[in-house]
Amino acid sequence: MLTDSNACGKIHINLRKIIKIADVCTNGGKAVLKSRKDCLEQYGSDYFIQQKIDAGELYRLEKGIFAENSHVPELALISWKYPKAVLTMLSAFYHYRLTDVIPDRYDLATDRNAAKIVDPRVRQYFMPPESLMVGVTNAEDRGYSFQIYDRERMLIELLRYKSKLSFDLYKEILLNYRKIIPQLDIQKIQDYALSVPKSNMILNALQTEVL
Repeated sequence: MLTDSNACGKIHINLRKIIKIADVCTNGGKAVLKSRKDCLEQYGSDYFIQQKIDAGELYRLEKGIFAENSHVPELALISWKYPKAVLTMLSAFYHYRLTDVIPDRYDLATDRNAAKIVDPRVRQYFMPPESLMVGVTNAEDRGYSFQIYDRERMLIELLRYKSKLSFDLYKEILLNYRKIIPQLDIQKIQDYALSVPKSNMILNALQTEVL
């Protein structure tokens, strides 16, 4: 019976490994990207990784980034490369259809102590660590998940960065916010305003320009 017990233990270990690999590949049914480490764990060696690529079953999207689907949104790549960053500003406003202006780069918020992102596709915003994750939610683009500030937090960012936006862009987004105010959580907006710098200015702008 001892040998049966050992066999069962090996089966359990193998099952756990299979489940772990399946989680890497599917993430609960959602499309995911893989690192070289993930691929080595799944396929065993660089040789077998290259075989999968040659067979059209795996795609090398960028150095060290792989996927089983060749049609991966660029936003998914950016979010995967910078997992602690949060989509913000024009990129977020465009995602929420608050503007028709197409962003020329991906606007990402990071901790102010984070390293500078050296990527021509990215415009980086440094945030105080205590407010970086306030209002963060998850969204999807063609099955790929990314972090983004919710609409309430983005209203706060609109008011905070008013002077850095063109007058026309600011007005467009502000008018669109006025249309959806009934859909927003006012208490959440006020709480967010108190959690970021320039709270008094933002609360005053909320009362005079938005609510």
